[in-house]
Amino acid sequence: MSRANYYSDDWTTNAAKLAFEKYVFTKTAKTNARTEAEITLLENNIVVYKFAQDLHFFVTGGEDENELILSSVLQGFFDAVALLFRNNVEKMEALENLDLIFLCLDEMVDQGMVLETDANVIAGKVAMQSAEASGSLSEQTLTQAFATAREHLARSLLT
Repeated sequence: MSRANYYSDDWTTNAAKLAFEKYVFTKTAKTNARTEAEITLLENNIVVYKFAQDLHFFVTGGEDENELILSSVLQGFFDAVALLFRNNVEKMEALENLDLIFLCLDEMVDQGMVLETDANVIAGKVAMQSAEASGSLSEQTLTQAFATAREHLARSLLT
């Protein structure tokens, strides 16, 4: 499963984005980033990554970015997902709850600006939003989940 958000214009086409993602994945796939996040420099980008079960999590930034902040973003995102998934962070769980992942990203980052890295705060806001939604988000179809995530993103951009 590949899900990426881009907040810069460094990669102008989808082909360029996919090539970069493949390059990063290939370069990091054989490393052991299962317990702690790893940091590396690839193509003038700082890449912070962590693996869990059959999922790979990446946060990238320009070479002038602070790697500790990027690491904090990754750890906050990973921990929030783990809280929401009750520590069952694996591909099937992620696919079934993709809406929660999108909401976590929405709570953490707005147009490349880091808003929050505290996993408890992020997971709490996401849980509150999903409880307020009509019916359980996990029971909605994937299309409805995308629509809900877009709506929340639009609302956060307007406020």
